[in-house]
Amino acid sequence: MAAGDIRDNLLGISWVDSSWIPILNSGSVLDYFSERSNPFYDRTCNNEVVKMQRLTLEHLNQMVGVEYILLHAQEPILFIIRKQQRHSPAQVIPLADYYIIAGVIYQAPDLGSVINSRVLTAVHGIQSAFDEAMSYCRYHPSKGYWWHFKDHEEQDKVKPKAKRKEEPSSIFQRQRVDALLVDLRQKFPPKFVQQKTGEKPVPGIPQKDACGGTCCRFAPFLVALRVHLVKVVFGDMSRFDETLSQPGRNMNNMETF
Repeated sequence: MAAGDIRDNLLGISWVDSSWIPILNSGSVLDYFSERSNPFYDRTCNNEVVKMQRLTLEHLNQMVGVEYILLHAQEPILFIIRKQQRHSPAQVIPLADYYIIAGVIYQAPDLGSVINSRVLTAVHGIQSAFDEAMSYCRYHPSKGYWWHFKDHEEQDKVKPKAKRKEEPSSIFQRQRVDALLVDLRQKFPPKFVQQKTGEKPVPGIPQKDACGGTCCRFAPFLVALRVHLVKVVFGDMSRFDETLSQPGRNMNNMETF
């Protein structure tokens, strides 16, 4: 950085001479501030003239120009020095303030610099928020706009996906199977042969009907169809057997499953 730029922007720098720190007090602080290596000190000020002529600081009130005065002192840690433009013994215009904390000299910022810094900080934060929000925005012609957050994606990767238990059949399939079984039962009702008086009928024994055939001529087809429908509804025969073993279930009553 050039020397001119350093002197124009003194808010970001500080200066210290460690050899002066043990002896700093209200009487020596202006001498400490007037060190040649101090970038805050103006060599053309009236203090330099008084110092060269070995005069006291009271002579500054009779002079016109730039001067430095001790504005506030809180020994041994804090000193405030003001740079001002003197036009007459009773008229001065403050130009800048400098504070010394533990021997380190800083320039106090003016009100315009403070407001400018706060506004820039706020604008930077808002701009960063908008930039981050735009990084999560996605667009597709078929879907439109949506938000894609990285933390949600990481949570989805970390969180184990619960395995969804697939049912062997849906409610619609079971209702359709029941309707088909009822329809088949109405078209081909089971017939029984009475063996003896007082005994229960025995299913599955063929009997001649009026057309000369048997009532069970479609029995193999019905058995195969029933096995297939049971597999569709229950997934396997074991679940079908469990269903039939429940109270109120009957193999001969096809409407029960």
